[in-house]
Amino acid sequence: MTIRVLLADDQAMVRTGFRYMLEAEEGIEVAGEAGDGLSALRLAEELRPDVVLMDIRMPGVDGLEATRRLAGPGVADPLKVVVVTTFDLDEYVHAALQGGAVGFLLKDAGPALLTEAVRAAARGDALVAPNVTVRLLKHFARPARRRRDPAEEARRQGLTERELDTVRAVAEGLTNTEAAERLFVSLSTVKTHLASVQAKLHARNRVEIAAWAYRSGLMDTEDSAPG
Repeated sequence: MTIRVLLADDQAMVRTGFRYMLEAEEGIEVAGEAGDGLSALRLAEELRPDVVLMDIRMPGVDGLEATRRLAGPGVADPLKVVVVTTFDLDEYVHAALQGGAVGFLLKDAGPALLTEAVRAAARGDALVAPNVTVRLLKHFARPARRRRDPAEEARRQGLTERELDTVRAVAEGLTNTEAAERLFVSLSTVKTHLASVQAKLHARNRVEIAAWAYRSGLMDTEDSAPG
């Protein structure tokens, strides 16, 4: 099944580069290009692509607002949006994810990560650039000496050791494939663990799972070694 992608960026050279990288991959095609936010919204509704790659700083409607309109809370039939930008400011990351984006990458991420983000979004996963993920999620880290929340402890006790190992890997910014290699399990096993964790924690995506790992203290030095 071919993944149809809409490129939204105000720089033609960037769109050309992304098109070249994506269409070099089997099973991915660029369905359309938009040079501003309004065009991105119009084409997204017309084409209904599988994934939208969205820049942030564009004329008219910016990428964050366009993302909210296409994928945000309350949208009846949301699209899968991956924000790709030059700027890794924390407020942009927060706004993109709160607006419904299922991925956040920097433009210098390279073709492998760009392609993986598109494939992840198409299958319903979320991928945030590892360097951005770790920095962002450390904001959730609790002080080392703070007493643990009983509710968080109960959630933690509800996870198996292998599920906890998978959560730790995700919280470190590893992709599903990298997590599978670390844990010496199959990719499908990692996906099964994540689906189970997501249900138990009532998390919407892997980003929220990783946030919980830091917030609950799972990533504290004394707790972070795989069991």
